[in-house]
Amino acid sequence: MRKIIKLLVSPRNLKEATVAIESKVDYIDCKNPDEGSLGANFPWIIKAMKKLIPSNSSQLLSATIGDFPYLPGSASLAALGAAVSGADIIKVGLKGPRNLEEGIKLMQKVVKAVKHYNNDIKIVTAGYADKKRMDSSPSFLDLPKIAADSGSEIVMLDTFIKDNKGLFDFLSVKQLLQFKNLANDLNLEVALAGNLRKDSISKIKVISPDLIGVRSVVCEGFDRQNGTIQRHLIEELRNELY
Repeated sequence: MRKIIKLLVSPRNLKEATVAIESKVDYIDCKNPDEGSLGANFPWIIKAMKKLIPSNSSQLLSATIGDFPYLPGSASLAALGAAVSGADIIKVGLKGPRNLEEGIKLMQKVVKAVKHYNNDIKIVTAGYADKKRMDSSPSFLDLPKIAADSGSEIVMLDTFIKDNKGLFDFLSVKQLLQFKNLANDLNLEVALAGNLRKDSISKIKVISPDLIGVRSVVCEGFDRQNGTIQRHLIEELRNELY
C-alpha cells in the first residue's frame, strides 16, 4: 500500500487560509513571504487562522518564525509567541548556526520554550538545500541530528533563495533518500519543500517523505510573492500527488 504523503500549504492571509482549509489540506502553514523563505507572520494572523479551522477538523496549523541567525534567545521567544498564538506546529529556519553544535543549542532552546508551554506542540527543524548560496547554514545531513538531539519531531529541507530554482536543483533523489533514511533512523518525520512543481511529484513519490510544503505551485502565476492561493491549483497538485 502506497504511503500517503501529507500536504502543507502556506497562506499569508486569512483569505488564502480559507481556501486552503476548504480544500482540506492537512496543514495550514501561516507564513509571511515578504520576510523570507520561512518568514514569520504576525501573532494576530496566526491566532485568526487558528480560529478558521473547524473544531472537528483534523487539520493542523503550523507557523514559521523566520530564517534565524544564531540567536537562541530570540528564536525561543519567537517560538513561544507562535505557540501562545495557537500554532500546533512551529517551524524554525536555521540560517545562521555555523556548525552542528550551534544548531543543536539553538533548537534545544526553542524546544524548551515551547514544550514548557504545551508539550503537544511539534517543532520542525528546517534547513536549506541551497546552502552553497548562503554565508552559513548547517549541511543537509547535519539537520536530522540537530533535530533529534534538540527534541524536535520533524526535520525539513527547503530552499533559502526563492527564484526559479528548487529543491531538486541542489540535491538529487539519492541524496534526499539518504536524508530521509537518516531522519527515519532517528525517529523523525520528514518534510520536503523548496519550489516544488508538478513535474517534481514523480521524484517526491520515490523519496516518500511524510509531508511536502508548497506555496508557489498553488498560487496564480506560480508566483509566491504576488500571486494568491487558488483552490483549483491545490486540486491539480493533489491529483498528481495521489
